[in-house]
Amino acid sequence: MEGERISAAIIVAAGQGKRMGGKTRKQFLMLEGKEILAHTVDRFEDFSKIKEIVLVIGRDDIERVKAMVRKYGWKKISAVVCGGKERQDSVKCGLKALSLASEVVLIHDGVRPFVTEEMINCSIDAAQNFDGCVLGVPAKDTIKICDKDGMVLETPDRSTVWHIQTPQTFSRDLIEKAYEKAEKDGFFGTDDASVVEYYGAKIKVIHGSYQNIKITTREDILMGACFLEEERK
Repeated sequence: MEGERISAAIIVAAGQGKRMGGKTRKQFLMLEGKEILAHTVDRFEDFSKIKEIVLVIGRDDIERVKAMVRKYGWKKISAVVCGGKERQDSVKCGLKALSLASEVVLIHDGVRPFVTEEMINCSIDAAQNFDGCVLGVPAKDTIKICDKDGMVLETPDRSTVWHIQTPQTFSRDLIEKAYEKAEKDGFFGTDDASVVEYYGAKIKVIHGSYQNIKITTREDILMGACFLEEERK
């Protein structure tokens, strides 16, 4: 399409995965014979609108992931870089590693392997009409806001509550400026969208999928295996 901006993905997989337990970090746990991270990268490798992929990895895993790049023959990986102390620091490392050609940036969790091409395409389209966009799904359960002692402070209207997913998608110029301001002010957000919101931009939430899970616990691996089996059917 004439005038279409070049899109890149930053896949962040520098976390320690402490909630999973065990010695192997969750991004390297096997899911149906392949590392969770490999399933995630495969999705972006196969999506035609993604022209470049930057992998942000823990310092001790750089060589391991470079070996995975060779093993799986990924062609779109432009850089494998070391992450920072916090996720926000890791994203900044990924932004710095992007090639000059990339204009739209999709930031994605390395342990969220069930993103679809439709989600990617819709994210890219929305990012060209809004300051930024995130995937999300409406909350199914009632949400309680509690204090540190577990006492309920508020019950928000469930119709206004969304569970936010990745990828989170922005123009490169906007996300870089937002991260520069956050670093200058010492602001740390809970996700990339909150950094952009702090900068003063408005974020559009578009429908993701309840299947677009972030694999965090052992139960999530069992669920992921079911999703893969369903895809094969």
